[in-house]
Amino acid sequence: MPEGPSVKKFQLLTSPFVGQVVTKVGGSSRKINVNELKALKLQDSQVHGKNLFLAFVAAGDLLGPSAEELTLQREACGGASSAAQEGQEQVCAPQTGLPEEEPQEAPHSRSDAPDAGCPGNWLRVHFGLFGSIRANEFSRANKANKRGDWKDPIPRLVLHFESGGFLVFYNCRMHWCSSPMADPASDILSVEFHRGQALDALRTPNPVCYTLLDQRYFSGLGNIIKNEILYMAKIHPLAQGSLLAVSDRERLLDYAVQFSSDWLQSKLRGKGLHPLIYQKEQCPLGHAVMKKTLGPLHGFKRLTWWCPQCQPEVPSESGNPS
Repeated sequence: MPEGPSVKKFQLLTSPFVGQVVTKVGGSSRKINVNELKALKLQDSQVHGKNLFLAFVAAGDLLGPSAEELTLQREACGGASSAAQEGQEQVCAPQTGLPEEEPQEAPHSRSDAPDAGCPGNWLRVHFGLFGSIRANEFSRANKANKRGDWKDPIPRLVLHFESGGFLVFYNCRMHWCSSPMADPASDILSVEFHRGQALDALRTPNPVCYTLLDQRYFSGLGNIIKNEILYMAKIHPLAQGSLLAVSDRERLLDYAVQFSSDWLQSKLRGKGLHPLIYQKEQCPLGHAVMKKTLGPLHGFKRLTWWCPQCQPEVPSESGNPS
């Protein structure tokens, strides 16, 4: 699925449409009734980790709530409804272990419509493996599918705005919620990212390749970033965080933040990613690369690439290699 830098780029594509009214809608989404978006105004656009949040208000509200008012609304809605909504998917909390596959949508129901009782209605967008947003253009097929047909991808949602421009959403799952309820302190691309909290997470006795994908502490950090920064820091993916030197944990965190920021800037300049280890057979020094699916015993497992020579095993507390 798209990682933090990609979703941040998607959010920047939506920003020019903030303040505009939706004049026409389309798309194949069954989770929401796309027609309910017609004549609403896009009031705000935010990204939290791997999730995009879009706030819609009635177009009749000429001024609409300010950014500060929307923040207060999110806090009020989250606080007032947290007890009543426990176990329900109304408040949008970050997800920690979604598989990289196309999100499947259940048919929409009336309960998915915006809740007029709480202002600042947010549409949460979570992208699948090839999920994307395009502005003022549709995605076109660049190769034949398994049946040999050249069919263009089907948009999940299309929003046409009063300016004449439009946004197209592909391979994503959407639902309405009262507020994003996301912690910017865990977002690796946020200026509010909390280094101390992240370092505490890396200090646990879990393998670092598991911890790095924990969205509670590294929101937006995905499998590509994980593989690249572990190679840059010369740390074995199964090394226990508690056995790493403080300087190694700090260096790994530095690489996480810097690599994510550099990747975002490359995307904004239209340049592709040139990985050092991800999906490679040899590391930059010419060593053979290992590939294995790694993950928690009862959690989601991810393909991991590492160089045994550049990223040597670290003995565990029992004296055995990690």
